[in-house]
Order: sequence, then structure tokens, then C-alpha cells
Amino acid sequence: TQLIARRVRESGVYSEIYSCDVEIDKIKDYNPSGIILSGGPESIVDKNSPEIPDIVLKLEVPILGICYGMQAMAGKLGGKVSKSSFREFGYQEVNLVQDCPLLKNLETNKY
Repeated sequence: TQLIARRVRESGVYSEIYSCDVEIDKIKDYNPSGIILSGGPESIVDKNSPEIPDIVLKLEVPILGICYGMQAMAGKLGGKVSKSSFREFGYQEVNLVQDCPLLKNLETNKY
């Protein structure tokens, strides 16, 4: 989370870090122009794993999910996340299966 925030700031974008259990009013009062949901050691298939508050999806701002954040978004939006036989960390191979403006400059199998 700290590394992500630092990289965002190095790109010239002001950012703040909030815990997953932040009060809903604090999110509303901050009025973000975008949200990054970062990772952690949890998996949404684990019991009592943190969930995305409904307000985050109702803010109508861009949301980027990284690691656990992506799992949490997938689960919250009706996707399926299943447990793997191993944990992943570090670089992973990327296979682009369709065109997407967000990923237009990425090359397959380079990460």
C-alpha cells in the first residue's frame, strides 16, 4: 500500500491511505476522484475477510483493484474467486484476451 501511494504521488497525484475499516463519512468527506484498493495477505474465500463498503462503488469514480483489492471487487460485483493451491507474489505472466483501452500499451507475457 505504501509503495503504491508513493508511486501515485511520484506521478504528481495527491493521495491518501485509508484502512479498510475507515468510517464511511470519512470517505464521503474526502470526495476522492479515484480509488485504489490495494492488496494484503487475505483472500476473499477466507472467512471474515474484509469487504468493500457499498459507498465505495456508489461514488462513481474510477476504481483500481490490485491483488486483494481486485479479488474484493470481483466478489462484490458478482464475479467468482476461487482458492488456488499456491499463493502468488511478484511478477506474473499476463495474457491479454481482448482489446481494452486501459491495457492498450501492455504486451502479452512481459510482466
